[in-house]
Amino acid sequence: MGSVIQAKSRRNLMLFSGRAHPELAKEIGDGLGVAPVPTSAYDFANGEIFVRFEESVRGCDAFVVQAHAAPINTWLMEQLLMVDALKRASAKRITVVAPFYPYARQDKKHRGREPISARLIADMFKVAGAHRLMTVDLHTAQIQGFFDGPVDHLFALPLLADYLESRISGDVTIVAPDAGRVRVAERWTDRLACPLAIIHKRRDPDVPNQVKMSEVVGDVRGRTCIIVDDMIDTAGTITKAAEALLEAGASEVIAAATHAVLSGPAVDRLKNSAISEVVVTNTLPIAPESQFDSLTVLSIAPLFARAIHAVFSDGSVTDLFGGVA
Repeated sequence: MGSVIQAKSRRNLMLFSGRAHPELAKEIGDGLGVAPVPTSAYDFANGEIFVRFEESVRGCDAFVVQAHAAPINTWLMEQLLMVDALKRASAKRITVVAPFYPYARQDKKHRGREPISARLIADMFKVAGAHRLMTVDLHTAQIQGFFDGPVDHLFALPLLADYLESRISGDVTIVAPDAGRVRVAERWTDRLACPLAIIHKRRDPDVPNQVKMSEVVGDVRGRTCIIVDDMIDTAGTITKAAEALLEAGASEVIAAATHAVLSGPAVDRLKNSAISEVVVTNTLPIAPESQFDSLTVLSIAPLFARAIHAVFSDGSVTDLFGGVA
């Protein structure tokens, strides 16, 4: 009788980090009790990227963490190469962990002859070999449908709201900085049991790309106003909203957002604005020169650690948000 070879079925969680935000990956690893796998990554003289993992990854459950900060295309390409390397080295399952989903604002065609870039990114991850996608606070929830596989869409609202509840007292109003953020703001009002206000922007038809007047719709007089958004990029919208709220009689204005993109004039605008505190998470690295006294950065790492553990152990990610995610 011939001998039978039996393979032991064992699952092995391995964490991988790109070079954009290694501090976040290390913090996630600390929460999981694992260290990111040693990786050799560098740029060739012409800008091409080389990646190689220093340990065997065969049969592992791989989680590839990369922050898509500037230069966003470099870090996107690096993560794609990491996924491809894992696929070719026989990783069993590959999950792309992208705290800030790249190109999320290009999720539809506004006019003819434009790309739907957010869909292209999802296709690229799939072709590279990703089986699953994990991200937090997508610009629009429909992006989940662009990826042909499971998407774990996490929410920073509980983290931000817990902090703000401990920080503020008195009457509070949640403010949507424009009509597109009303759904996000409504989630906040449900959580904090407070009213909603909206900044209605009126534009001058004779001057393109310029807001003529911001009108506050809702009760803000004598109240602490929390402007909520998914990201702060150049901070133009959020600082103009703060001015309109104070003119309408708000006693204090706080800004809360998940992703601190902080491009161009953002830091100067926020420093010189009427906003008393800007609360963000560390989904993106914030350079020392971009930090300022009124900026509070909360760590998203514990949330990702819990979500990764749930995925690895076939648990429920939805339960992390009370079953309503």
